[in-house]
Amino acid sequence: MNLFLTIAVVHIVALITPGPDFFFVSQLAASRSKREALFGVVGIALGVAVWAALALLGLQLLLHRLVWLERGIAICGGAYLLWMAFQMLRGAVRAPQPGAGPVVDLRGSSPLVALRRGLLTNLANPKAAVYFASIFSAFLGDSVDTSSRWGLWTLVTVETFAWFAVVAGVFALPAMRRGYVRASRWIDGGAGVFFALFGLHLIFGRKAV
Repeated sequence: MNLFLTIAVVHIVALITPGPDFFFVSQLAASRSKREALFGVVGIALGVAVWAALALLGLQLLLHRLVWLERGIAICGGAYLLWMAFQMLRGAVRAPQPGAGPVVDLRGSSPLVALRRGLLTNLANPKAAVYFASIFSAFLGDSVDTSSRWGLWTLVTVETFAWFAVVAGVFALPAMRRGYVRASRWIDGGAGVFFALFGLHLIFGRKAV
């Protein structure tokens, strides 16, 4: 039980730290709807489930042996984040001036699209694989049986969904949505810059980790 509590605390601290997933969920909830944002959260949780499972299966050892695979994952992930950045920056340029009525472009928007984007946003960050490999190797010894390992996999997946569901609920509140409408140009632009810098870091960094 202490092992599960330790992993839960470590993971919630990591989740609280803002990253691409946080910016994606908060912007989606404020600009679209809570329902759509929750589908995006499901996508993120599925991405975490994939990375955590791969970490348990020894992905980190494979990446150390195949450097080209590590770089390939980083470049593909960075390219996707740059595409997301372009979409956000384009939305910022098209945002209405302060005082204008709120206009939300729903073209190409749907719960399934949100789910796919949430999944790809999470999978675009190969640092997640290293993160899970690190915490699992640090706390999971040979004495931890298979059922406990996959119990921890379930824990981090459910914890991820729960945290980002809270984030979606908060940013979908009327006050938050009104604030987004007033400052949508700056919020979208800031998120776009963040995604662009993170994507460039993945592509041009010396290592993906």
